[in-house]
Amino acid sequence: MALAFALKGAPGIHAIACDTDGVDGAAEVAGAVIGPQTLSKAEKAAVSVDRALDNNDAHGFFETLGDQVVTGPTLTNVNDFRAIWIC
Repeated sequence: MALAFALKGAPGIHAIACDTDGVDGAAEVAGAVIGPQTLSKAEKAAVSVDRALDNNDAHGFFETLGDQVVTGPTLTNVNDFRAIWIC
């Protein structure tokens, strides 16, 4: 979801997509954050949002940018968490 938001690159839009149990599937990553700088950071790092989406590789994309959310297991699986902040 965060990758799809990043594609728009809208100014003033920040978002987070995380899993409350602290892991996404088998990965130790809970989710990722995006902001107006996401596309420029990706360009600087020579990673493609489109390629990441095509390859279903959000983990690799956000790892490269340093925008993963890593909390470790919380042992509380309440729900998936999504928030969008427009400023």
